[in-house]
Amino acid sequence: MRRILLFIPVALAVALGIVLFAGIGKDPTHLESALIGKPVPAFALADLQNPDRVHHDDVFKGQVSLLNVWGTWCPACRDEHDDLVRLAAEEGVHIIGLNYKDNRDAALQWLSRLGNPYALSLFDPQGKLGFDLGVYGAPETYVVDADGIVRYRHVGVVNDQVWNDILQPLVRQYGGQG
Repeated sequence: MRRILLFIPVALAVALGIVLFAGIGKDPTHLESALIGKPVPAFALADLQNPDRVHHDDVFKGQVSLLNVWGTWCPACRDEHDDLVRLAAEEGVHIIGLNYKDNRDAALQWLSRLGNPYALSLFDPQGKLGFDLGVYGAPETYVVDADGIVRYRHVGVVNDQVWNDILQPLVRQYGGQG
């Protein structure tokens, strides 16, 4: 019996090794989403800049959009912000922001100071829409087609490489400018 107990740590180490080996080479920014091919979840959220105005999921109808989940508490969101401002200003990319689990005043100051790439920003202080989208954290960016269907989910920073290699081809594929 004692000899069997000696093999338990070996068995655990082998099991851990198999799990770690299975993850080698996988892209950590690629997380599957149950929403791919489905409509953006229904919502009614206040506009970040105009709290009296409420937006619904129909804001995604009519043109291809990027839905960018961001927060002032998120260092990676700051890293990608200049790229989003450039995409909106220079390439005409339609970006809808989802200010996620944030403070309205801090978010407004952020946009005033750093520039506002968003056609509109939804304010989601409790993270309800974020939860429905399956958001793990920020930043996350979704490609949403002109019918309001989620076509792709990118976890992590949007930079020139991500735009050129991944998002721009999808925006073009689904009928947007980019």
